[in-house]
Amino acid sequence: MRRHFQLPAEDTEYLENCGFQWETVIENQVRRVVIYGSPVPPGYTVSSVDINLRIVDGYPDTQIDMAYFYPHLARSNGKVIGAAITSQPECNFDGKIWQRWSRHRTGANPWRPGLDNIESHLLLVEDWLKREFNKG
Repeated sequence: MRRHFQLPAEDTEYLENCGFQWETVIENQVRRVVIYGSPVPPGYTVSSVDINLRIVDGYPDTQIDMAYFYPHLARSNGKVIGAAITSQPECNFDGKIWQRWSRHRTGANPWRPGLDNIESHLLLVEDWLKREFNKG
C-alpha cells in the first residue's frame, strides 16, 4: 500500500481500526486517500467500490468535499443518479476514470474544523449512497 503522505493520527487510526485497505497517493500534485472495497447499500449494480477522497491543503481545518467512485455506481433499477459526473478531467486518477459525486456540505451541515475528519466524511458519503433511493 502506498503512503505518499501522512494523515492525522486520528484518520490513520480510524482507517486501520475499520480494517480498510487504503492508500495515500499524490498524483499531479493532488493528494488523495483511496479506500478499497468499500461496501455499498443494496440497489446498486455493484456491491462494493473503491472510494477516493481529495485531500486539500489545510486539511483537517479545510473540508473534504465530494467523493469519487470506481467502478462507477449505477442504480440497478436503471434510474439515473443526479450529479454523478464521469467525464471531467479531475476524475482521471491512478490510471482510472472515477465517477465524481458532486455532493456538498450545506450551511446546516458545515465542516467543523477540529471535529470533522475522514471518518465523519465517510459517514456522510454513506448517507448519500442511502439517500439516493429516497428520490424514487
